[in-house]
Amino acid sequence: MNFALILEWLIKAIVLVLLLLGGFAYLTLYERKALARIQMRVGPNRAGPWGILQPIADAVKLIFKEELMPARADKLLFFLAPVVTLVPALVITAVVPWGPTLHVFGRDITLYIADINVGVLYIMSVASIAVYGIVLAGWSSNNKYAMMGGLRSTAQMISYEIALGLSFVGVILLAGSASMTEIVTAQKSAWFVLLQPVGTVIFLIATLAEVNRAPFDMPEAEQELTAGYHSEYSGMKFALLFMAEYDKMIAICSIAATLFFGGYREFWFLSNTILSVDRTPWLGPIYIFIKIFVLLFGMIWVRATFPRIRYDRLMAFGWKVLLPLSLALIFITATFILLAQQYNNNLLLAGIPVVSLLVGLAAIVLVYRMLRRKEYARA
Repeated sequence: MNFALILEWLIKAIVLVLLLLGGFAYLTLYERKALARIQMRVGPNRAGPWGILQPIADAVKLIFKEELMPARADKLLFFLAPVVTLVPALVITAVVPWGPTLHVFGRDITLYIADINVGVLYIMSVASIAVYGIVLAGWSSNNKYAMMGGLRSTAQMISYEIALGLSFVGVILLAGSASMTEIVTAQKSAWFVLLQPVGTVIFLIATLAEVNRAPFDMPEAEQELTAGYHSEYSGMKFALLFMAEYDKMIAICSIAATLFFGGYREFWFLSNTILSVDRTPWLGPIYIFIKIFVLLFGMIWVRATFPRIRYDRLMAFGWKVLLPLSLALIFITATFILLAQQYNNNLLLAGIPVVSLLVGLAAIVLVYRMLRRKEYARA
């Protein structure tokens, strides 16, 4: 291992962390502007032209805000909890490929920090660490509302992580690898969202619950728990918890774009043109940024549209709907892959989205009938 390789890794890691931190700042502005347009408001427009300096104004405010700590809090854990929550949000993107290999200054530069053959398992393991920060933030605050928020977060993340992990399996089966770069390469002819439409929906729903975004933001339900697990936090410690949520949004959208939407590959109508990644490699980061931008808008749109779900129904949805549906999807995917290999006909893979959509529709009908039955019983 030579010094140049270590320096390359260090530079790429620093650039990625700076992009995520800067992305967090302007994602807050993007969300506020998008929510304002959806709700027919103006949004931030005072700090700088079109409000583009609003994130800087927010940062200055939080830096100079008074730091408070409850008298009977566990001081060490109270301090460490925001750090434990933020770090996984930054390191989880280390295996995401942001573009193809570029030839710069006589060297081949890969646009990822690490390409490991178990990249998907790395993502799952790092994502599961973030829950510890939220639990520690709630427990160390010596506050009943904060503690309840931490407990809710634990139950919610464990419940939806199972469905999230199972949604990865269909992608691994189709790509024949758990490496993120090989998953992107396998989508050269067709994005996996076409073969796994139900798996994509399960992934997006489970990740909303994973990052405690509306309508799954029960750990910080303000009408019940004041502010949940971060009730006692202020100043820069609160900013770190806030930063972790938005950095996780960016990370999850980059993972979703990689797994289901072709990653840095061009859009299908640009294949075999001068705008394809094979001919113009530097377009790769632009394509994945566009996909992340659209997926982030989807998360913001969901927040603006759906009300918060009742907690018992949130848990029931994870265990009784998403989990069985994920298992059925794995069975369907594996069955049609075996049939395609048995008869040496890849056209049989078209049965995966057809059958999975029918199963997903049946699940929607069953959930609707169950809810209607409860309404009749209540009446």
